[in-house]
Amino acid sequence: MIDQKNLDNHNLTRDEYGLIVKLIGREPNLTELGVFSAMWSEHCSYKSSKFYLKQLPIKGKNVVQGPGENAGIIDIGDGQVIVFKIESHNHPSFIEPFQGSATGVGGILRDIFTMGARPIALLDSLRFGPLASPKNRSVMDGVVSGISSYGNSIGVPTVGGDVYFNDCYSLNPLVNVFCMGIAEKDKIFYAKAEGIGNRVLYVGSKTGRDGIHGATMASQEFGEEIEHKRPNVQVGDPFKEKLLLEACLEVMDKGLIVGIQDMGAAGLTCSSSEMPAKSGTGIEINLDLVPQREEGMTPYEILLSESQERMLIVAKPEKIKEVKDVFAKWDLDAVEIGKVIEGGQMRVGFHGEIVVDIPVSAIVDLCPIYERPYAAAAQPKKEINIREIPIPEDFNKILMNLVASPTIANKEWVFRQYDHMVQTNTILLPGADASVLRIKDSKKALAVTLDGNSLYAHLNPRAGGIIAVAEACRNLACVGARPVGVTNCLNFGNPEKPEVMGQFKEVVEGISEACKAFEIPVTGGNVSFYNETEGVSIYPTPVLGIVGLIKDINKVVTPGFKEEGDAVVLLGENKEELGGSEYLKIQFGREDGIPPAIDLAKEKAVQELCLEAAEAGFLESAHDLSEGGLAVCAAECGFFSGKKIGCELDLNDEWRPDALVFGETQSRILVTAKSSKLKKLLALAGKKGVTAAAIGKVGGKKIRISLKGKALVNVPVEEVYKEWNEAIPRNFTVK
Repeated sequence: MIDQKNLDNHNLTRDEYGLIVKLIGREPNLTELGVFSAMWSEHCSYKSSKFYLKQLPIKGKNVVQGPGENAGIIDIGDGQVIVFKIESHNHPSFIEPFQGSATGVGGILRDIFTMGARPIALLDSLRFGPLASPKNRSVMDGVVSGISSYGNSIGVPTVGGDVYFNDCYSLNPLVNVFCMGIAEKDKIFYAKAEGIGNRVLYVGSKTGRDGIHGATMASQEFGEEIEHKRPNVQVGDPFKEKLLLEACLEVMDKGLIVGIQDMGAAGLTCSSSEMPAKSGTGIEINLDLVPQREEGMTPYEILLSESQERMLIVAKPEKIKEVKDVFAKWDLDAVEIGKVIEGGQMRVGFHGEIVVDIPVSAIVDLCPIYERPYAAAAQPKKEINIREIPIPEDFNKILMNLVASPTIANKEWVFRQYDHMVQTNTILLPGADASVLRIKDSKKALAVTLDGNSLYAHLNPRAGGIIAVAEACRNLACVGARPVGVTNCLNFGNPEKPEVMGQFKEVVEGISEACKAFEIPVTGGNVSFYNETEGVSIYPTPVLGIVGLIKDINKVVTPGFKEEGDAVVLLGENKEELGGSEYLKIQFGREDGIPPAIDLAKEKAVQELCLEAAEAGFLESAHDLSEGGLAVCAAECGFFSGKKIGCELDLNDEWRPDALVFGETQSRILVTAKSSKLKKLLALAGKKGVTAAAIGKVGGKKIRISLKGKALVNVPVEEVYKEWNEAIPRNFTVK
């Protein structure tokens, strides 16, 4: 009988151990216990989230592959598909920021090219604690360096993402990495081990002791023992991965293999159990044949190592030599370590003995699924009594404070470390509402964005989930793209705490409601639980990665004012809302209130208006209103074109002025149009039933915003730009 300490070390409960004994008909040995520990971890099994994830819409006319594979696939026509997914690497990135984030990039890249797609874009959603802390600065510096080192070295552009800062991430930063690739529809590959007698090949880097128990580590809270977990973090080699990428794509293109899977979380254990489980077969492996870079490795270590840049391939016997020749050309190991067998067993040998002999279905399919108890997410925080909030006198100063907030400030310090032009597909550089990439030899383009406001989700989880989807779709609309598919990374605290499960349930229901409203399928994603350190949980942080399609690349709309005299038009309605705003946080130190309300029908109408106006050629620019409201949006529009051009806006609403200027009311887009096209734009808005008002003109050197002729904001664009541009870099300046 395994003792309790051993079970605790493997993050298994006594009941789970009892189920393991029942499934295999005996006590497991230590290696088998390690296999179950990894595969039944939260990170691999989704045992606390599957119950709720089932409600997400996963079907659509263009869905080729939904959840359950390495990545989702959407048909974009002309015989092409896009393959995309987002994954988290949160815990490793806190323990070892550089390697944790770097291997997060490597892992998501493998998820894409293992399906036959060439990766064309990376995006990152990052969350850190306040930059006043040296530790937070160190973590951020390491994470950004790790991302840039891996992505730049392998030659895949990092084209966008987002960065937020909050106290709740000081002990638990988030590193969510998105990757998208493109493939021919008739050359997609899957993680399968079909064909009794077919051979199993290990390809890529040699196996070491790094990353053992990485999946298990990602499925538990952190305490004071963080430093002891450093060996659980994998070490990546982007140059080796580049060779692996090219070799894998070559054997796929030549039709030499039956199936392929990345050795990611849980390493060889994961691929060697999931591939036969999906195919109704078994697998036989000899660990003596596995290439190893360290001496004296045990079966436990070999099976559970998460060494990077490795794949498991299944090929027909007659194709083995050709496969090996391809990998030899790329200077990579390709070793036959086993075969596909009948009977559904995972049978592993080592030094002439069988060290693992368990049903693959028990490992992969029969992990218990928990409908964990939940406490109804705390009722939406009471709306603040807006009359208690004093109306400030100096709106200029507030604008300067807002643009200096790291959450709003220029992220160029981050983006400039990334190569975003490699492969020469990037049309819109990082910092725009959405990243846009051309599809070569086509008029079409792809747009992609990552979004998720964790403060909204903290104050009202369901609203937070809805708004995350809506804002991501709105960002796509601003560049002229229609959403075609969704992937999500859901970052939460400990699911064994009812209040956390209450948050998770509400967020997922919100995401589901919004995705159904926009008629976009969820093709996969990632759930990251146990984001707690020393009992302190992060805010619920849903990150939505949404991909859009632009049919005519010539109709792409960009942010940023273009020419003096262009009309500035606000699409959508103003409201008196301050809850959950960056203004409330920066000016008054408050993170409370009800987040902005959202009406999905009105949101869709505003987005459709923007899309049709873009397609008709009515728009010169478009930018959505989010953190910081109208004032920050107008200021950013003055920066993005590179001209440092101002505007004069005059509002005519009855709401209090700070809510109009800094409030974060949803479903609003600031667009500009030539005066000759203004009437057509407003007429289209009327036809769509969308509130739209011409509120001013582009021009001058100042951001000037008035209410019924009385100036509220009147500040030089250059001054605002300087504050916005220098806010993050000055935290990293040597003093």
